[in-house]
Amino acid sequence: MTHPSSGPFDLVVRGAILVDGSCVAIGIKDGCFAAIEPSLPAAPDEIDLGGRLVCGGLVETHLHLDKSRLIDRCGCGHPSLAHAVEAVAEAKRHFTVEDIYRRAAATLEACIGHGTTHIRTHVEVDPRVGLRGLEAMIALRRDYAWAIELQICAFPQEGLTNDPGCEALLVEALENGADLLGGAPYMDAAPREQLQRLFTLASAYDVDLDLHLDFDLDPEGSQIGDLCRLTAQHKRGGRVAIGHLTKLAMVSPLNRIPFLHRLADAGIAVSTLPATDIYLLGKELGVHAPRALAPVHAMVDAGISCAISTNNVLNPFTPFGDSSLLRLANFHANVAQLDSKAAMDRSFDMISAMAARCINAEYGIAVGRPATFVALDAASPEQAIREIAPPLLGFRNGRRSFTRAQVQLHHPEDRTDHESRSSEAESN
Repeated sequence: MTHPSSGPFDLVVRGAILVDGSCVAIGIKDGCFAAIEPSLPAAPDEIDLGGRLVCGGLVETHLHLDKSRLIDRCGCGHPSLAHAVEAVAEAKRHFTVEDIYRRAAATLEACIGHGTTHIRTHVEVDPRVGLRGLEAMIALRRDYAWAIELQICAFPQEGLTNDPGCEALLVEALENGADLLGGAPYMDAAPREQLQRLFTLASAYDVDLDLHLDFDLDPEGSQIGDLCRLTAQHKRGGRVAIGHLTKLAMVSPLNRIPFLHRLADAGIAVSTLPATDIYLLGKELGVHAPRALAPVHAMVDAGISCAISTNNVLNPFTPFGDSSLLRLANFHANVAQLDSKAAMDRSFDMISAMAARCINAEYGIAVGRPATFVALDAASPEQAIREIAPPLLGFRNGRRSFTRAQVQLHHPEDRTDHESRSSEAESN
Protein backbone atom coordinates (compact mmCIF):
# COMPACT_ATOMS: atom_id res chain seq x y z
CA MET A 1 0.00 0.00 0.00
CA THR A 2 1.25 3.47 -0.90
CA HIS A 3 0.06 6.83 0.36
CA PRO A 4 -1.45 8.88 -2.53
CA SER A 5 0.92 11.79 -1.97
CA SER A 6 3.98 9.65 -1.24
CA GLY A 7 6.37 10.95 -3.92
CA PRO A 8 10.07 10.50 -3.19
CA PHE A 9 10.74 8.99 0.21
CA ASP A 10 13.07 10.34 2.86
CA LEU A 11 14.02 6.77 3.81
CA VAL A 12 13.39 3.30 2.45
CA VAL A 13 13.86 0.25 4.69
CA ARG A 14 14.37 -2.87 2.59
CA GLY A 15 14.32 -6.54 3.50
CA ALA A 16 11.87 -6.03 6.39
CA ILE A 17 9.90 -9.03 7.62
CA LEU A 18 6.54 -8.09 9.15
CA VAL A 19 4.96 -10.15 11.91
CA ASP A 20 2.71 -11.84 9.33
CA GLY A 21 5.82 -13.17 7.55
CA SER A 22 5.67 -10.93 4.49
CA CYS A 23 8.92 -9.39 3.23
CA VAL A 24 8.48 -5.74 2.31
CA ALA A 25 10.15 -2.43 1.65
CA ILE A 26 8.94 0.41 3.85
CA GLY A 27 8.92 3.98 2.60
CA ILE A 28 9.03 6.81 5.13
CA LYS A 29 8.28 10.45 4.42
CA ASP A 30 7.79 13.40 6.76
CA GLY A 31 7.97 11.16 9.80
CA CYS A 32 5.20 8.78 8.69
CA PHE A 33 4.90 5.45 6.91
CA ALA A 34 4.26 6.42 3.29
CA ALA A 35 4.45 3.05 1.55
CA ILE A 36 4.65 -0.65 2.39
CA GLU A 37 5.27 -2.67 -0.78
CA PRO A 38 7.25 -5.69 -2.02
CA SER A 39 9.65 -3.20 -3.62
CA LEU A 40 10.10 0.56 -3.76
CA PRO A 41 12.22 3.01 -5.77
CA ALA A 42 15.48 4.38 -4.41
CA ALA A 43 15.54 7.02 -1.68
CA PRO A 44 18.23 9.43 -0.42
CA ASP A 45 18.63 7.24 2.67
CA GLU A 46 18.25 3.46 2.69
CA ILE A 47 18.60 0.63 5.19
CA ASP A 48 18.76 -3.03 4.14
CA LEU A 49 17.66 -5.29 6.98
CA GLY A 50 18.42 -8.45 5.03
CA GLY A 51 15.26 -10.30 6.06
CA ARG A 52 14.94 -9.27 9.69
CA LEU A 53 11.80 -8.81 11.74
CA VAL A 54 10.23 -5.38 12.07
CA CYS A 55 7.42 -4.44 14.46
CA GLY A 56 5.92 -1.25 15.82
CA GLY A 57 8.18 -1.50 18.86
CA LEU A 58 7.90 -3.24 22.23
CA VAL A 59 5.40 -2.05 24.81
CA GLU A 60 5.78 -1.87 28.60
CA THR A 61 2.27 -1.85 30.05
CA HIS A 62 3.25 -1.80 33.74
CA LEU A 63 6.50 -0.29 35.00
CA HIS A 64 7.60 1.64 38.11
CA LEU A 65 10.27 4.04 36.88
CA ASP A 66 10.16 6.19 40.01
CA LYS A 67 11.35 3.42 42.31
CA SER A 68 13.73 1.62 39.97
CA ARG A 69 17.42 1.18 40.87
CA LEU A 70 17.08 1.31 44.66
CA ILE A 71 19.24 -1.70 45.50
CA ASP A 72 22.06 0.51 46.78
CA ARG A 73 19.83 2.06 49.44
CA CYS A 74 17.16 -0.60 50.15
CA GLY A 75 19.22 -3.77 49.79
CA CYS A 76 17.91 -7.25 48.98
CA GLY A 77 16.54 -10.18 50.95
CA HIS A 78 13.15 -8.74 51.87
CA PRO A 79 11.06 -11.79 52.78
CA SER A 80 7.63 -10.65 51.55
CA LEU A 81 5.64 -8.07 49.64
CA ALA A 82 4.85 -6.21 52.87
CA HIS A 83 8.55 -5.95 53.75
CA ALA A 84 9.41 -4.68 50.25
CA VAL A 85 6.67 -2.03 50.46
CA GLU A 86 7.93 -0.98 53.88
CA ALA A 87 11.53 -0.65 52.67
CA VAL A 88 10.58 1.55 49.71
CA ALA A 89 8.11 3.58 51.78
CA GLU A 90 10.93 4.57 54.10
CA ALA A 91 13.36 5.28 51.25
CA LYS A 92 10.97 7.50 49.30
CA ARG A 93 10.69 9.97 52.17
CA HIS A 94 14.15 11.08 51.09
CA PHE A 95 13.57 11.08 47.32
CA THR A 96 14.22 14.30 45.45
CA VAL A 97 12.98 15.15 41.98
CA GLU A 98 16.58 15.03 40.72
CA ASP A 99 17.20 11.63 42.31
CA ILE A 100 14.02 10.12 40.84
CA TYR A 101 14.78 11.61 37.43
CA ARG A 102 18.34 10.26 37.40
CA ARG A 103 17.38 6.70 38.33
CA ALA A 104 14.32 6.62 36.10
CA ALA A 105 16.26 8.03 33.13
CA ALA A 106 18.82 5.21 33.42
CA THR A 107 16.02 2.63 33.32
CA LEU A 108 14.22 4.47 30.53
CA GLU A 109 17.35 4.54 28.37
CA ALA A 110 17.85 0.82 28.95
CA CYS A 111 14.26 0.26 27.79
CA ILE A 112 14.85 2.30 24.63
CA GLY A 113 18.02 0.36 23.84
CA HIS A 114 16.09 -2.90 24.17
CA GLY A 115 13.47 -1.83 21.64
CA THR A 116 10.73 -0.37 23.83
CA THR A 117 8.74 2.42 22.21
CA HIS A 118 5.78 2.76 24.61
CA ILE A 119 5.71 2.71 28.42
CA ARG A 120 2.96 3.10 30.98
CA THR A 121 4.71 3.97 34.23
CA HIS A 122 3.07 3.98 37.64
CA VAL A 123 4.23 6.76 39.96
CA GLU A 124 3.58 6.82 43.68
CA VAL A 125 1.64 9.81 44.98
CA ASP A 126 1.10 10.12 48.74
CA PRO A 127 1.90 12.41 51.71
CA ARG A 128 5.40 10.91 52.07
CA VAL A 129 6.71 11.56 48.57
CA GLY A 130 4.19 14.20 47.54
CA LEU A 131 4.25 14.99 43.82
CA ARG A 132 8.02 14.70 43.42
CA GLY A 133 7.72 11.47 41.44
CA LEU A 134 5.11 12.99 39.17
CA GLU A 135 7.30 16.04 38.55
CA ALA A 136 10.20 13.79 37.56
CA MET A 137 8.00 11.69 35.23
CA ILE A 138 6.61 14.76 33.50
CA ALA A 139 10.15 15.96 32.85
CA LEU A 140 11.12 12.53 31.50
CA ARG A 141 8.06 12.44 29.25
CA ARG A 142 9.15 15.78 27.79
CA ASP A 143 12.88 15.04 27.55
CA TYR A 144 12.52 11.57 25.97
CA ALA A 145 9.58 12.22 23.65
CA TRP A 146 12.04 11.78 20.77
CA ALA A 147 12.31 8.07 21.59
CA ILE A 148 9.33 6.89 23.59
CA GLU A 149 5.68 7.47 24.42
CA LEU A 150 5.37 7.69 28.20
CA GLN A 151 2.00 7.38 29.93
CA ILE A 152 1.97 8.45 33.60
CA CYS A 153 -0.32 6.63 36.04
CA ALA A 154 -0.61 8.26 39.49
CA PHE A 155 -1.40 5.76 42.25
CA PRO A 156 -1.39 5.27 46.05
CA GLN A 157 0.92 2.34 46.89
CA GLU A 158 0.23 2.13 50.62
CA GLY A 159 -3.50 2.71 50.69
CA LEU A 160 -5.98 5.48 50.05
CA THR A 161 -8.76 5.44 52.63
CA ASN A 162 -6.24 4.85 55.41
CA ASP A 163 -3.82 7.57 54.25
CA PRO A 164 -5.17 11.07 55.03
CA GLY A 165 -4.29 13.60 52.35
CA CYS A 166 -3.59 11.00 49.66
CA GLU A 167 -6.81 11.51 47.70
CA ALA A 168 -6.25 15.26 47.46
CA LEU A 169 -2.77 14.59 46.07
CA LEU A 170 -4.19 12.21 43.46
CA VAL A 171 -6.58 14.94 42.35
CA GLU A 172 -3.69 17.38 42.16
CA ALA A 173 -1.72 14.86 40.09
CA LEU A 174 -4.59 14.46 37.62
CA GLU A 175 -4.83 18.24 37.30
CA ASN A 176 -1.11 18.64 36.76
CA GLY A 177 -0.06 16.15 34.12
CA ALA A 178 -0.90 12.56 35.13
CA ASP A 179 -2.55 10.68 32.25
CA LEU A 180 -4.49 8.16 34.28
CA LEU A 181 -5.18 6.81 37.75
CA GLY A 182 -4.03 3.65 39.51
CA GLY A 183 -4.45 1.88 42.82
CA ALA A 184 -3.61 -1.10 44.99
CA PRO A 185 -6.81 -2.06 46.85
CA TYR A 186 -5.17 -4.99 48.67
CA MET A 187 -2.93 -2.49 50.50
CA ASP A 188 -5.93 -0.52 51.78
CA ALA A 189 -7.81 -0.94 55.06
CA ALA A 190 -11.02 -0.73 52.99
CA PRO A 191 -10.31 -2.27 49.55
CA ARG A 192 -13.84 -1.89 48.20
CA GLU A 193 -14.02 1.73 49.23
CA GLN A 194 -10.69 2.41 47.53
CA LEU A 195 -12.01 0.90 44.32
CA GLN A 196 -15.18 2.99 44.52
CA ARG A 197 -13.26 6.22 45.11
CA LEU A 198 -10.86 5.49 42.24
CA PHE A 199 -13.69 4.80 39.79
CA THR A 200 -15.46 7.97 40.88
CA LEU A 201 -12.30 10.02 40.32
CA ALA A 202 -11.55 8.36 36.97
CA SER A 203 -15.08 9.08 35.76
CA ALA A 204 -14.95 12.68 36.98
CA TYR A 205 -11.67 13.34 35.14
CA ASP A 206 -12.44 10.99 32.22
CA VAL A 207 -9.18 9.04 32.53
CA ASP A 208 -8.32 5.35 32.32
CA LEU A 209 -7.70 3.17 35.36
CA ASP A 210 -4.79 0.74 35.86
CA LEU A 211 -4.88 -1.21 39.12
CA HIS A 212 -2.72 -3.64 41.06
CA LEU A 213 -5.11 -6.47 41.94
CA ASP A 214 -5.21 -9.86 43.67
CA PHE A 215 -1.48 -9.92 44.39
CA ASP A 216 -1.12 -13.01 46.63
CA LEU A 217 -1.45 -16.80 46.51
CA ASP A 218 -4.75 -17.14 48.38
CA PRO A 219 -7.42 -18.29 45.91
CA GLU A 220 -10.12 -16.77 48.12
CA GLY A 221 -11.13 -13.13 48.39
CA SER A 222 -10.67 -12.05 44.77
CA GLN A 223 -11.70 -8.51 43.92
CA ILE A 224 -12.45 -9.35 40.30
CA GLY A 225 -16.20 -9.29 40.98
CA ASP A 226 -16.12 -5.80 42.52
CA LEU A 227 -13.88 -4.56 39.72
CA CYS A 228 -16.13 -5.86 36.95
CA ARG A 229 -19.24 -4.49 38.65
CA LEU A 230 -17.73 -1.00 38.98
CA THR A 231 -16.39 -1.11 35.41
CA ALA A 232 -19.90 -1.76 34.11
CA GLN A 233 -21.52 0.73 36.51
CA HIS A 234 -19.17 3.54 35.42
CA LYS A 235 -19.19 2.47 31.76
CA ARG A 236 -15.39 2.10 31.71
CA GLY A 237 -15.15 -1.00 29.50
CA GLY A 238 -11.95 -0.87 27.43
CA ARG A 239 -10.47 1.71 29.82
CA VAL A 240 -9.52 -0.47 32.79
CA ALA A 241 -6.38 -2.57 33.13
CA ILE A 242 -5.03 -4.65 36.00
CA GLY A 243 -1.63 -6.09 36.92
CA HIS A 244 -0.52 -9.17 38.90
CA LEU A 245 -3.76 -11.22 39.33
CA THR A 246 -1.73 -14.04 40.88
CA LYS A 247 -4.67 -15.38 42.86
CA LEU A 248 -5.84 -17.01 39.63
CA ALA A 249 -2.60 -19.02 39.54
CA MET A 250 -4.02 -20.95 42.50
CA VAL A 251 -7.42 -21.61 40.91
CA SER A 252 -8.00 -24.71 38.79
CA PRO A 253 -8.58 -24.21 35.05
CA LEU A 254 -12.23 -25.23 35.44
CA ASN A 255 -12.96 -22.99 38.42
CA ARG A 256 -11.32 -19.92 36.91
CA ILE A 257 -13.55 -19.93 33.81
CA PRO A 258 -16.25 -17.70 35.41
CA PHE A 259 -13.57 -15.15 36.39
CA LEU A 260 -12.20 -15.06 32.85
CA HIS A 261 -15.65 -14.63 31.34
CA ARG A 262 -16.39 -11.72 33.68
CA LEU A 263 -13.13 -9.97 32.82
CA ALA A 264 -13.71 -10.48 29.09
CA ASP A 265 -17.30 -9.24 29.26
CA ALA A 266 -16.21 -6.17 31.24
CA GLY A 267 -13.49 -5.29 28.72
CA ILE A 268 -10.65 -5.33 31.28
CA ALA A 269 -7.04 -5.84 30.16
CA VAL A 270 -4.50 -7.84 32.19
CA SER A 271 -0.71 -7.59 32.57
CA THR A 272 1.25 -10.47 34.01
CA LEU A 273 4.40 -9.36 35.82
CA PRO A 274 6.48 -12.55 35.97
CA ALA A 275 9.80 -11.22 37.24
CA THR A 276 8.25 -9.71 40.37
CA ASP A 277 5.54 -12.30 40.91
CA ILE A 278 7.84 -15.32 40.67
CA TYR A 279 10.55 -13.66 42.79
CA LEU A 280 8.34 -12.24 45.55
CA LEU A 281 5.53 -14.75 46.09
CA GLY A 282 5.76 -18.14 47.80
CA LYS A 283 9.19 -17.69 49.39
CA GLU A 284 7.91 -19.12 52.64
CA LEU A 285 6.81 -22.31 50.85
CA GLY A 286 10.30 -23.37 49.87
CA VAL A 287 10.29 -26.27 47.39
CA HIS A 288 6.49 -26.15 47.32
CA ALA A 289 6.35 -22.61 45.95
CA PRO A 290 3.92 -22.47 42.98
CA ARG A 291 4.39 -20.76 39.65
CA ALA A 292 2.76 -17.45 40.58
CA LEU A 293 1.69 -16.43 37.09
CA ALA A 294 -1.65 -15.07 35.95
CA PRO A 295 -2.93 -17.53 33.29
CA VAL A 296 -2.68 -15.01 30.46
CA HIS A 297 -2.73 -17.49 27.59
CA ALA A 298 -6.02 -18.91 28.86
CA MET A 299 -7.22 -15.34 29.28
CA VAL A 300 -6.44 -14.49 25.66
CA ASP A 301 -8.37 -17.61 24.62
CA ALA A 302 -11.29 -16.19 26.63
CA GLY A 303 -11.13 -12.88 24.76
CA ILE A 304 -9.08 -10.79 27.21
CA SER A 305 -6.30 -8.51 25.97
CA CYS A 306 -3.13 -9.41 27.90
CA ALA A 307 0.47 -8.24 28.19
CA ILE A 308 3.76 -9.37 29.71
CA SER A 309 5.49 -6.53 31.51
CA THR A 310 8.48 -5.76 33.72
CA ASN A 311 6.96 -4.03 36.77
CA ASN A 312 10.17 -3.36 38.73
CA VAL A 313 13.89 -3.08 38.03
CA LEU A 314 16.65 -3.37 40.65
CA ASN A 315 14.61 -2.73 43.78
CA PRO A 316 13.23 -4.80 46.69
CA PHE A 317 10.30 -6.01 44.57
CA THR A 318 12.59 -7.30 41.80
CA PRO A 319 16.32 -7.04 42.55
CA PHE A 320 17.43 -7.60 38.95
CA GLY A 321 16.50 -6.67 35.39
CA ASP A 322 18.01 -5.23 32.22
CA SER A 323 14.74 -3.78 30.83
CA SER A 324 14.56 -6.31 27.99
CA LEU A 325 10.96 -7.28 27.25
CA LEU A 326 12.14 -10.07 24.97
CA ARG A 327 14.16 -11.58 27.81
CA LEU A 328 11.14 -11.27 30.09
CA ALA A 329 8.80 -12.91 27.58
CA ASN A 330 11.31 -15.75 27.17
CA PHE A 331 11.46 -16.10 30.98
CA HIS A 332 7.67 -16.18 31.15
CA ALA A 333 7.51 -18.89 28.48
CA ASN A 334 10.05 -20.97 30.41
CA VAL A 335 8.24 -20.68 33.74
CA ALA A 336 4.82 -21.26 32.14
CA GLN A 337 6.28 -24.28 30.28
CA LEU A 338 5.23 -23.05 26.85
CA ASP A 339 6.86 -24.42 23.72
CA SER A 340 4.61 -24.27 20.63
CA LYS A 341 5.02 -21.84 17.76
CA ALA A 342 1.56 -20.47 18.51
CA ALA A 343 2.57 -19.76 22.11
CA MET A 344 5.75 -17.99 20.98
CA ASP A 345 3.82 -15.88 18.48
CA ARG A 346 1.28 -14.96 21.13
CA SER A 347 4.02 -14.15 23.63
CA PHE A 348 5.49 -11.72 21.11
CA ASP A 349 2.06 -10.19 20.61
CA MET A 350 1.83 -9.67 24.38
CA ILE A 351 4.90 -7.43 24.35
CA SER A 352 3.97 -5.60 21.16
CA ALA A 353 0.61 -5.11 19.40
CA MET A 354 -1.66 -6.68 22.02
CA ALA A 355 0.23 -4.88 24.78
CA ALA A 356 -0.42 -1.59 22.99
CA ARG A 357 -4.14 -2.37 22.98
CA CYS A 358 -3.98 -2.96 26.73
CA ILE A 359 -2.91 0.66 27.30
CA ASN A 360 -4.86 2.20 24.41
CA ALA A 361 -1.68 3.34 22.68
CA GLU A 362 -1.46 4.25 19.00
CA TYR A 363 0.60 1.47 17.46
CA GLY A 364 1.44 -0.37 14.29
CA ILE A 365 3.11 -0.29 10.91
CA ALA A 366 0.55 1.07 8.45
CA VAL A 367 0.54 3.77 5.80
CA GLY A 368 -0.27 7.15 7.29
CA ARG A 369 0.79 6.30 10.83
CA PRO A 370 3.85 7.78 12.55
CA ALA A 371 6.96 5.86 11.47
CA THR A 372 7.74 4.26 14.83
CA PHE A 373 9.27 0.80 14.58
CA VAL A 374 12.02 -1.52 15.78
CA ALA A 375 14.08 -4.08 13.84
CA LEU A 376 15.13 -7.29 15.61
CA ASP A 377 17.88 -9.77 14.76
CA ALA A 378 15.36 -12.50 13.97
CA ALA A 379 13.27 -13.58 11.02
CA SER A 380 10.03 -14.20 12.94
CA PRO A 381 8.27 -13.50 16.26
CA GLU A 382 8.82 -17.12 17.23
CA GLN A 383 12.58 -16.85 16.75
CA ALA A 384 12.66 -13.52 18.57
CA ILE A 385 11.13 -15.07 21.71
CA ARG A 386 13.02 -18.38 21.64
CA GLU A 387 16.43 -16.76 21.11
CA ILE A 388 15.90 -13.41 22.89
CA ALA A 389 16.81 -11.70 19.64
CA PRO A 390 18.63 -8.41 20.19
CA PRO A 391 17.05 -5.26 18.77
CA LEU A 392 19.21 -3.75 16.04
CA LEU A 393 17.71 -0.30 15.57
CA GLY A 394 14.65 1.76 16.31
CA PHE A 395 12.82 4.77 14.89
CA ARG A 396 10.24 7.06 16.41
CA ASN A 397 8.24 9.37 14.15
CA GLY A 398 10.70 8.78 11.32
CA ARG A 399 13.82 9.65 13.34
CA ARG A 400 16.33 7.02 14.41
CA SER A 401 16.22 6.60 18.20
CA PHE A 402 18.86 3.92 18.80
CA THR A 403 21.31 1.59 17.07
CA ARG A 404 22.74 -1.59 18.56
CA ALA A 405 25.83 -3.03 16.92
CA GLN A 406 25.74 -6.72 16.03
CA VAL A 407 28.29 -9.01 17.62
CA GLN A 408 31.31 -9.56 15.39
CA LEU A 409 33.44 -12.67 15.86
CA HIS A 410 37.15 -12.43 15.13
CA HIS A 411 38.17 -15.83 13.76
CA PRO A 412 41.86 -16.68 13.31
CA GLU A 413 43.08 -15.84 9.83
CA ASP A 414 42.56 -18.66 7.36
CA ARG A 415 45.83 -20.36 6.42
CA THR A 416 46.54 -23.03 3.83
CA ASP A 417 47.78 -26.43 4.89
CA HIS A 418 51.17 -25.54 3.37
CA GLU A 419 51.42 -22.40 5.48
CA SER A 420 50.44 -24.35 8.56
CA ARG A 421 53.10 -26.99 7.91
CA SER A 422 55.71 -24.30 7.24
CA SER A 423 54.95 -22.63 10.54
CA GLU A 424 55.22 -25.95 12.35
CA ALA A 425 58.59 -26.68 10.65
CA GLU A 426 59.97 -23.29 11.60
CA SER A 427 58.93 -23.79 15.17
CA ASN A 428 60.81 -27.08 15.27
